[in-house]
This record gives sequence, structure tokens and C-alpha cells, in this order.
Amino acid sequence: MLEVDLPDGPGSALVRGFAACLSAVTEVPLAELPALADEPLPHALAAWKGWLAGWGSGLVPLADPRSFQWAGWWIAVVDGSASPSADGPRRQAAALAFGTPPGVVLSPQDPALLGRATADLPIDAAYVVASLDPVLAPQAAQPALSGTVEQIAIAPDAEAPMRIVDVARAIAGRGLDGDRYARQAGTFSPRAGHRPGYELTLIAAEVVEELTARDAALDFASTRRNVLTRGIDVNALVGRDFRIGDVRCRGLRLAEPCAHLERLAGPGLLRPLIHRGGLRVDILSDGEIRPGSAITT
Repeated sequence: MLEVDLPDGPGSALVRGFAACLSAVTEVPLAELPALADEPLPHALAAWKGWLAGWGSGLVPLADPRSFQWAGWWIAVVDGSASPSADGPRRQAAALAFGTPPGVVLSPQDPALLGRATADLPIDAAYVVASLDPVLAPQAAQPALSGTVEQIAIAPDAEAPMRIVDVARAIAGRGLDGDRYARQAGTFSPRAGHRPGYELTLIAAEVVEELTARDAALDFASTRRNVLTRGIDVNALVGRDFRIGDVRCRGLRLAEPCAHLERLAGPGLLRPLIHRGGLRVDILSDGEIRPGSAITT
């Protein structure tokens, strides 16, 4: 994601704010987007849809944005902004949202919206930037990876403080013994049957150290992940089987940050953890995980 300021210019601040959000999420410089500051938003949206189609993507309207749940990017038009850059009689501002549950990660018109949960905002309209082609390409052969476990943390219930432990017993198909997800008591525990990716979470110590350097109040426990790793690219474990000590695991998807995490740990975690928030993992065999356990593919 690019950090994009509200561009100067004539016409609608809402159109300029939306363009800045679109530039941020596509990582295309603002100057390369169609220049539409003098157009009303519906006309600008039509032009951007045509421009995105040339890149194999689209701009899809959401029927119910306040209840929308998707671990990806989308752009909201928020009513009632107090910002001087709010536009029109409804004082509208564009905001870029991310995560499940989603929160605002960029709003060039109204920076006060940063970190706010979209479910709490009066959203007039919203749009997903999505690929037009759903074909999933096969992954190329991956090199061997290795690292180690640095710390382990569990929490017995949803929103309970994370507790550092010296050893954790991994239970295949469930999670870490004593953790809220093994007990089906987590905030996002599936309520009907088993779903992949809700058994174990990893995050890299290198990422946590960057957060700590920026804000000493943030630490491993703040991320609410189970295993702190060292020396391995956890993002590269998506779609791969690997071992933590003698425990067989499968990397399912990135553990993206969300508005819920920001609410529990305090402001400032949502945006810096995008695509760096760790890995969601299924446990394939029982065993013990300890600090110093090898992580190998």
C-alpha cells in the first residue's frame, strides 16, 4: 500500500480522496490514474472501472458495506465527516479499509478515521478492487526454509490476555492445549463445524522488533499470535507443509490484522501489520512446541 496524500486541485474533494485511496491500493502513482477531479463521483467510478479493466481488475459495489467481511482492500464513502476536506452537504470522505473485521487504514480527506472499525461508520457506498480473473495459478517449486521458535503464547478465552509459556502441546485438528481456539472459545472460532486456518498462528520476531522500535508498548503478546518465529519468511509458508519440532503443520493463509486486534491492543497495529501479521496454520499431528524448536519445510 502506498501512502498517498489528498491531491490539490479543483472540483470534488471526494473524487480526489477516492482517487488517492485507489492509488494507494493499486500502488499506481496518482498522476497515472485518469484525471477526474472535475467529474462527479459516479462519472469518475465509470472511468476508473474502464481503466482497471485494462489491468485485469474491476471495481465492485458492495450491497451492505457495514456488515462486509473480507480480508482484503475496499474503498468506502463515509458520511458525516468533521474534516474540512469533507465534500458536499452530507460531508462525505473516502476511506480505504482492510481486514476482518475491517478498519480504516487510509483516509486522505479525514485522517481521524484511521483505525476506526467500518461497522461503526455511516457508510453511504463502498467498492472492492478485485481481479477479473479467478484462475489460481499453480505454485512454482519453493526452496527449503528453516527457522526457530522464539516464544509461545496462549490465551484461554476470547480477549483474555496472552500468556507466555515454556512449552505448548499441539493437538492435531484443534490447536494448542489451553488456547482459546483449541477450546473453540476464540473471537473468530467457527460456530458451525471445523474450518481451516483456526488452529495456530505464527508471526516473525523481525516484524515484532520493528513494531517495538516504533512503540515500546507493543510486543509479541500485543499481536495475539501463538508462535514467535526467528529466521524464516512466514509468508512463504502459505500453501506449504512444514514442521515445528516434531509437529507437522500446513500454512493456510496470511493472518492479516483487523479492527478487532487494534481495539484490543491499542491504536497503531492495523496498518503496519498489513501482509506482515503472520500466518494461519493447521496442525496435522500431535506434539510439543518449545522455544528453540526448529521450523523446517
